[in-house]
Amino acid sequence: MKQSFTLKQFEVRQERCAMKVGTDGVLLGAWARVEHCKHILDMGTGTGLVALMAAQRSQAHIVAIDLDADAVVQATENVASSPWRDRICVIEADARTIGNVALRNESSHLEEDPQLLKSHPLTLFDALLCNPPFFENSLKCSDSARTMARHTDTLSFDELARSAARLLAPEGELSVVIPYDRAQDMTVSAACCGFFATRQTVIVPVEGGKPKRILMAFTREGAAHTIETLCIQDSQRNYTPAYIRLVEDFYLKM
Repeated sequence: MKQSFTLKQFEVRQERCAMKVGTDGVLLGAWARVEHCKHILDMGTGTGLVALMAAQRSQAHIVAIDLDADAVVQATENVASSPWRDRICVIEADARTIGNVALRNESSHLEEDPQLLKSHPLTLFDALLCNPPFFENSLKCSDSARTMARHTDTLSFDELARSAARLLAPEGELSVVIPYDRAQDMTVSAACCGFFATRQTVIVPVEGGKPKRILMAFTREGAAHTIETLCIQDSQRNYTPAYIRLVEDFYLKM
C-alpha cells in the first residue's frame, strides 16, 4: 500500500491511518453539495481526504473530526501541507457527543486552541459529510483502529442521524456513502430524525454488474427526490465519461 496518495491539488499521506484512501471517500468528496456552504463538518475524517476535497470545491470553513488519535495526527499533517490549511481544523472528537461548533472568522483562535470547538456557542453546519462505518454482525479484525473505522458499533446509522439533527442548520444537508444494501436502513434512521432523501446516486463498479455503494443526501425539507445510477467502468473496464466528469478535478490521470 502506498504511503501517500497524490491528487491534482494536494497530497494525502496515509501510513498512520487504518482506512486508506479509497473510491468511497473520493466519490463522497466529489459528489456532496458544498459549493455554497460556509461551514462544513467532515465526520470520521480519517486521512482528511473528504475535508480536503470539500475545501477545494468551496470557500467554506471546515471542521474534520475523528475518534482515532493517529488519524487526527495524519489528517492534521495533510491539512497543514495543503493550500487550505487556514480553512480546515482537525480535532479528536466523538460525533455522538461533540457540542455544536462555532466557526468564527478569527481562525487564528482556533489554531491556538482547537478545544474551543468543543465548547463554543453555536453556529450550525451547512453540510455534514460522512463515510460511516457500516459492517454489522461480521468478524472484527485484530487491528482495533481498522475495526473502529469499519464497524457500526462506533457510529450507527441512528447515531449518525441524531448527530446530524443536532449539528446541521435547518436547511443543512447530510451526505453519506454506504453499501447499496444498507440504503433502507439509512433512510429509516434519517426519517426518525426528520430527514428525507433528496438525492441518491447508485454506484455500479462495472457496467452490467450489481450495485455496491450508494451516495445519499438528506435534508429536513423533503424536496424532490432524484435517483441516478453511476457506472465507474464500462464493460471494457474503461472509466465511464460520467465518472470522469465527477472526479477529474482530483485524480491526476483523468
